[in-house]
Amino acid sequence: MTLRNRLARAPILVAPGVYDGLTALLAAQAGFEALYLSGAAVAYTKLGRPDIGLSTMSEMADTMALIRDRVDLPVIIDADTGFGNALNARRTMTVYERAGANALQVEDQGYPKRCGHLADKSLIPATEMAGKIAAMADARNSRDTLIIARTDAIAVEGFQAAVDRAGLYLEAGADALFIEAPRSVDELRAICATFRGRVPLMANMVEGGATPITSAADLDTLGFSLVIFPGGIVRSLAKAAEEYYASLRATGSNTAFKDRMFDFNGLNERIGTAEMLEMGARFQGGS
Repeated sequence: MTLRNRLARAPILVAPGVYDGLTALLAAQAGFEALYLSGAAVAYTKLGRPDIGLSTMSEMADTMALIRDRVDLPVIIDADTGFGNALNARRTMTVYERAGANALQVEDQGYPKRCGHLADKSLIPATEMAGKIAAMADARNSRDTLIIARTDAIAVEGFQAAVDRAGLYLEAGADALFIEAPRSVDELRAICATFRGRVPLMANMVEGGATPITSAADLDTLGFSLVIFPGGIVRSLAKAAEEYYASLRATGSNTAFKDRMFDFNGLNERIGTAEMLEMGARFQGGS
């Protein structure tokens, strides 16, 4: 089943955030149907920096290719602003699609861009964003590669402007809409009242962000087709890592932390070490 077909069906699709082959594998093993490759998560983990547009297109594409080498699930990838003008957005589509992405999320922020739940964002003109979407639609190799158009206009121009921009992006060729950082359940409801039945709608749950944390079931009832939890895995692992390093520094051993980590064999089971070694033995010497 394609991602397009899955978004047209109930229930809501839940896509957890991932940032490398290991997190993608663990999410797949947990039973999720799709994954979200978060630009913020890549910035946090690869760079140790905030989500303010520092990650490059090539870094994201390389990460996408490594994830595709490990899992078969549909992957929605953060394409930021398309990394420039319409021609850059067109190239981003080509490179990401070749790396194995099934959907690209592109936004209407200007530079310097930043996380959708940070203050002081700026926007490009809506017509310029519409041109980027049209360029991406023209460049894609397969119609099954989706374009998810994101607008950050709520924080800059207000809620109605965000709805108006989203409508324009739909006309330009977007396959799904993502109105970032609604500030209340009433705004979530209003988004669905406007677009439900016309196009799949995506919601973004960020712990401590501008949007009230809402369960997948409740978002489904409102009318959303897709919900992402992009940075939760990094926040979880960062807290665990901080506590692990503190414990190791204090005790000089992993013993105090052993009940909160995989041992050597446990991790090897998850990543399929025995199966890989068996495969290698089968082909040893060309047999």
